[in-house]
Amino acid sequence: MALFDRVIGRLSPDAALKRAIRLTEQGQAERAFPLLTEAARAGLPEAEYKVGRCYLEGSGVPFSRSESVRWLERAAGHGYVEAQALLATLFLHGFAAAAEGAGPGAAAGLFAGGQATKPDFDSAAKWARQAADAGSADGQAVLAYILTSGPESLRNLPEADAWYERSAAAGCPPGALGYALALARDDAGDPERQAKMVAQLRRAADAGLATALFLLGIVTERGLGTTADKDKAADFFRQGAEKGNRNAMARWGMALLAGTGVAANPQDGESWLRRAALAGDREAAAVVGDLYARGGHLPPNYAEASMWFRRAAEAGHRGAARALGLLYLTGAGVARDSHEAAQWFRVSAEAGDSRSQVDLANLLLRGEGGQEDPVRTREWFETAAKGGDLVAAFNFGVCLAEGVGIERDDRQAAEWLRRAADGVVNAQYWYGRMLVEGRGVEANPEEGRAWITRAADLGMPEAQVALAELMLDGRGGAKDHPAALALFEKAAANGHVGATFAVGAMLGGGHEVPTDRTAAQRFYRTAAERGHPQAQLMLGRFLARGLAGETDPGQARVWLERALAQGVQDARGDLAALPPPASPEPAEAQAVVN
Repeated sequence: MALFDRVIGRLSPDAALKRAIRLTEQGQAERAFPLLTEAARAGLPEAEYKVGRCYLEGSGVPFSRSESVRWLERAAGHGYVEAQALLATLFLHGFAAAAEGAGPGAAAGLFAGGQATKPDFDSAAKWARQAADAGSADGQAVLAYILTSGPESLRNLPEADAWYERSAAAGCPPGALGYALALARDDAGDPERQAKMVAQLRRAADAGLATALFLLGIVTERGLGTTADKDKAADFFRQGAEKGNRNAMARWGMALLAGTGVAANPQDGESWLRRAALAGDREAAAVVGDLYARGGHLPPNYAEASMWFRRAAEAGHRGAARALGLLYLTGAGVARDSHEAAQWFRVSAEAGDSRSQVDLANLLLRGEGGQEDPVRTREWFETAAKGGDLVAAFNFGVCLAEGVGIERDDRQAAEWLRRAADGVVNAQYWYGRMLVEGRGVEANPEEGRAWITRAADLGMPEAQVALAELMLDGRGGAKDHPAALALFEKAAANGHVGATFAVGAMLGGGHEVPTDRTAAQRFYRTAAERGHPQAQLMLGRFLARGLAGETDPGQARVWLERALAQGVQDARGDLAALPPPASPEPAEAQAVVN
């Protein structure tokens, strides 16, 4: 049979081509290839095309991209339309189309949700236009894609829409998908146009195009041009996900997670979201990070959360960038690093997240962040404040009051804080303080106390502490020690360490409230354990002198030394008054006693 094939190949190129086609259909690619080569060398365009396909697919011959393109270009140059369409697709994919994505239907690869790598748009457009002009529906779809999504110099939306329509009319699934996208772009809420768009999506989805399945899920979920049906939408997402579309993976994962249109299955939902995230879907990565950060049946895994938040943040997800910044700020799952936190807050803030702008500003007020951050942050707040944003007005006022990114200006600070005080609790507190202190405005303790009272009534711990201090001194209003104690207790319950110390101080005696030194010592200990230096001093004194009935010189020394280490010089005298620590008995003496 091999001799017969060689004879045919030498006698008749046409007969060799026909024989090769029969052998290929019978699964004998290795026998077919030499016959195809003979026919191709004789200049038959169809044979040249088929040889190019063999090299591209590794069918009957080792894979060779360069040989594939060489033979395809010969066939295309001889006017073979299928070669022109395939070449256009290969150039568009940067010569990286997979074997199963090649061939007359290779244009489908453009719409399957994959990513082209280093495309050669000019070469692709050249061959696509030749194929399109010759009537190739695939070539028309490829040309339309280039005219829609290629470089600006090649774009022509009206021409692209016309080619998509012709390709769709010829029954090409990618053409149908492209035409659906064109209809969606300009539908303006027209029900008839929407229904036509859905019909084209169905044609493309019926052909198995993953992107079409995803989009059909979207329109079915929203009821655009079709009846809204969450169950059907979820199934379309499932089909698209199983075909590898990352957007469909994300939506199918979310459907499983929430039980939308399908029975809830959080485990499978997370698995699909992870697959979508690994495929590059930043929203899916952010959701996975949030799942780990919130925990569920198991405790939160912040280390795992940080990995997914980073993946999403590096892809431009501003919410994930802020979440990652918060992890670095608190040291949850990563080493605590305020500069790293500032970096991610900056990324999120520059993407327009106002919460991250505030987070970054708070870091700057503590003297952290990069050198360029103060000016940039102040500019964000100033621009937004002048646009009427009250939160931004508050933050801009703080920048002016503290000299962050701008020369300190108490007068302007007071003006902006007054504007913000009508709607921002923190601004009420800050503006009230400025009135009490006479910073940037004429001192007015009564009005300042009124503003601070508004903030305190809304539960702001700092304002509760400030109001309590005014009540102790009688500034801006009457003295009221019991009311001050109640405010300190509220702030202490919300974690304010200074208020915790103040409660201890008031209960310790000398104020117009009942003395309770046992309770005072308890509050001093709570504040001392959280690092409050004056509380450490007072706890040391209470333990040294037995003021609450408990004497413990050893523990007193520990707390007094901690206070001294934080700069509380009064602790030095208390330490000197303590008896020297007992020396351990010699080992021999212990042995005799025992």
